[in-house]
Amino acid sequence: MRMRMNLKGRQARAWLWPLARPHRGTVALGAGAVLTQSAAGLAMPYLVKVAIDQGVLARRLEVLDRVAVVYLLLAGLQLLASRLEIIAVATVGQRVLFAVRTKLFAHLQRLSLDFYERERTGKIVARMTNDIEAMSDLVTDGLVTLITSVITLVGIAVILVLMDWQLAVATLVVAPALALAATRFRRQSSAAWRRVREAATVVTIQLQEALSGVRAIQAFRREPTTLRRYADAADAERGAHNRTIRIASLFFPGVEFAGAAASVVVLGVGGHQVLSGGLEIGTLAAFLLYLRSLFDPVQQLSELYDTFQSATAGAERVGAVLQVEPTVREADDPLPLSSPRGELALDGVRFAYAVGDDIGPEVLHGVDLRVPPGSTLALVGPTGAGKSTVAKLIARFYDPLSGTVTLDGIDLRKVRIADLRRAMGYVPQEGFLFSSFDGSRPATVADNIHFGRPDASRAEIEAAVRAVGAEAVIDDMPKGLDTEVGERGVKLSAGERQLVSFARAWLADPALLILDEATSNLDVVSETRVQQALRRLRQGRTTIIIAHRLSTVIEADQIAIVEDGQVVEVGPPDDLIEQRGRFAELYDRWLAGAA
Repeated sequence: MRMRMNLKGRQARAWLWPLARPHRGTVALGAGAVLTQSAAGLAMPYLVKVAIDQGVLARRLEVLDRVAVVYLLLAGLQLLASRLEIIAVATVGQRVLFAVRTKLFAHLQRLSLDFYERERTGKIVARMTNDIEAMSDLVTDGLVTLITSVITLVGIAVILVLMDWQLAVATLVVAPALALAATRFRRQSSAAWRRVREAATVVTIQLQEALSGVRAIQAFRREPTTLRRYADAADAERGAHNRTIRIASLFFPGVEFAGAAASVVVLGVGGHQVLSGGLEIGTLAAFLLYLRSLFDPVQQLSELYDTFQSATAGAERVGAVLQVEPTVREADDPLPLSSPRGELALDGVRFAYAVGDDIGPEVLHGVDLRVPPGSTLALVGPTGAGKSTVAKLIARFYDPLSGTVTLDGIDLRKVRIADLRRAMGYVPQEGFLFSSFDGSRPATVADNIHFGRPDASRAEIEAAVRAVGAEAVIDDMPKGLDTEVGERGVKLSAGERQLVSFARAWLADPALLILDEATSNLDVVSETRVQQALRRLRQGRTTIIIAHRLSTVIEADQIAIVEDGQVVEVGPPDDLIEQRGRFAELYDRWLAGAA
């Protein structure tokens, strides 16, 4: 188990090195400052020896004066070097953290849709916040402490041996107990801090889900239950932290006691040597100062170990996300799609969603469809039949297990992904509206429409609004296009949010438009307005419509009935009605309901 944890720790730190490599010059500068600062600090106790043996005992005032001047100069040098060391190391650390954040965020943007359906949002947010924050604690000041303490520890050990090897050996009486305690502390602390990170992630998940689902929580009066779940998660995190505190409360005072015990041993042995004339009193005083300084870095390194373990655990989790490969990948030599016509075809498409690391039951069984450029295909069928899955394959959010999805005769897996996204517009059942784009001000209706094509002018945004029939609705808003939409568009009604999504899709002017239950949240008045807009929106582009309302799909050029992952009927609406098949039954029921 410990070998596996050490291996994971090395792997976690290995992916960080390429991000630090560009800053080797600043690292070298910081290393030089560390050496200078440490050398100055190591020389100071020796000056005390000189002052006592050659100044005080010899009654030579000039020696004391020279020692005092040199001591002040070393203190000033240590001050300047320490400041340079902190700035250099912290600067590199912040630059590396910036690279980690941007690398992780960019990687998250590239990951396929199945990753987000598999992982909870709170867990992903914890990677970007808690885990990187843990790494920040290490690189901002932890690295300075680490480097300084290690150099000081090694330097003092060498000086003690050179000054008096017998006294140095005497200090080793506490070494076995200290080494055993350090080993036990390292093992227990490592496991404890992993539990802390895991517990903190659960707290983040509970918080994120509670805030996202606050309406449902209040509607069903589940506030006490939600509070209890959050309190349990927070209590688990508190318990995990208490475990680290209990471990530290035993080890750190133990290090202090070991230092005191070593000082007693040195004072006893060294005192006898001074009395017998075998050791100068200044050497004994300097040795005691060095000994105290020897245990200071041990204490600092021990305290830093908690930070180091927390940062390593965070780096492991971030590294695990970075190792996830998108299931929808760019081809090795992708084909451009400069002027797409929108000719769409599905040939023998089979698909199954992933369940963990395995493939679940097949949900599409050999689907075949042909959609001429500029025409509209409506997918109709019961919930769970596979309609939205077909749309996601057309949008290449997923790749089929077998068969092909082609656009203009090119397999989507060979098309450059950026070109495909540019050629496609996707409007889901619940269009997402952004509350802010840069954090400096709240996002408006115009901002969210502008998202469809960033280079569009205000006049083009207004034209898109008129095109989808949303002009009257938006004009009735408090500030029209400049109305703030709020978190996830909460300040707008469901119908208003969907009209903004339609305007966004219109502005993007895609060759292929996918409407996945896009009109299901609209009232009758809004739906009528959107139906009129759709007639214009469909002109000159291939459109895939998924809907339960036949009023939405009846004007499509083709209708495909999807049941149990198969296309059971396909053809023009009039032909399907004449065939008196499955669509005809749906159509008759719709007419009866309308009547």
